[in-house]
Amino acid sequence: MTENIEKVPHGRESYVSYYGEYVLKRPLPRLGDAAREQWLAKQRKTKDNIDIIRGVGNPVYNIPQMVFINDAEYQILEERAFGEPLTAQLFEKLSRRQKVEIVISIANFLVDMNEVRPVKDWQKHKISDEIKFARLDNFINNKMARWFSNDEMRLMDRVRNEIGMFEYTTRPAWSHCDLNPGNVLYDADRSRLSFIDFAEADYHFIYRDIFSPVAMQLGVGARIYQEYTSIHNTDLFDMPDADSEEVKKIMKYRLMTVLLRRFIKAADDLRVNPANEKSVKNNEDKVAFMRGVMREIEALEK
Repeated sequence: MTENIEKVPHGRESYVSYYGEYVLKRPLPRLGDAAREQWLAKQRKTKDNIDIIRGVGNPVYNIPQMVFINDAEYQILEERAFGEPLTAQLFEKLSRRQKVEIVISIANFLVDMNEVRPVKDWQKHKISDEIKFARLDNFINNKMARWFSNDEMRLMDRVRNEIGMFEYTTRPAWSHCDLNPGNVLYDADRSRLSFIDFAEADYHFIYRDIFSPVAMQLGVGARIYQEYTSIHNTDLFDMPDADSEEVKKIMKYRLMTVLLRRFIKAADDLRVNPANEKSVKNNEDKVAFMRGVMREIEALEK
């Protein structure tokens, strides 16, 4: 099966063809020569990252192999990751045993990623640096009153101030850096968890992948952290106890950044003076979405 090139979403760089157990990827025809070379460079970096983590050889999770890169033809061939994106909807349908296996598999993957390369020294990290904080600040101060109630504004004002001040001590460690449900696939028939898309893998603060978008959506951040601290090599680096107030705060604000990114993105799409009915409807949909995000933020605060 091949994706219809005309229907590939905006922003995508590749189209794929499926051949049984394998996937053949190419850059989109609309990419120019410079963009195609960048595409190749990205694939080479991805292959290097995949080879490093596959070298650990941990059997409790799957990393599809990138078999080869054909520079002359701008092609890559890699193993196919079977299964579905690990969403909350899928997770809820699974058995208790499968859910436990998933938490263990994610924790093992994170430990292996963090330990396969040296972990760097502790340093202070301000969590507001990870979001478009100036945009959040501007929206709350200058635009939010157009669409939201005073109570809603007070909530976001409080959240903005908390996020702006929160700082914690952490370590840069080699990380996947993009653990969203689309990059974590679960095959329920085989009880097999696969991690894909290592293009962004690099050094990043160690809690980012532990309390990732996947962990937030599944509601298993604390369980992943507890499993992580029980299996990681304490001779390489130490981690705070899972029940400590420090870790609880880090988890809360790390997960809140995931929500705030969605809130800010939706706020950026709002139109102060909508030009037509479509823009009015877009505003209504965005405001409804943002209210849903705010409910999730409130739940985290509690």
